[in-house]
Amino acid sequence: MNDRSASPLAHQSLGRPLSTAERELATQLGQVFATGTHDFDAVAAALQQRSVARPSGESGPWSAAVLQQELSTINASLDAAYAEHGIGA
Repeated sequence: MNDRSASPLAHQSLGRPLSTAERELATQLGQVFATGTHDFDAVAAALQQRSVARPSGESGPWSAAVLQQELSTINASLDAAYAEHGIGA
């Protein structure tokens, strides 16, 4: 299949660049997941232990609910940027 536009991978791009805080969260999540930790409560505890800042700028401790909210907010923002700008931030 040579027509790349037909591939789902043709649309795997960001509508905006990730913020520094979003990139740091992604890096830290990757490191936590690499330890075999996947339960959101344990992941949140690891983020708290590592003093990872919330991308939203909110303060307070990490919890599973906070992690879910941060990821949902980032996802919604990326979806909106993609809808507005399309491929290739």
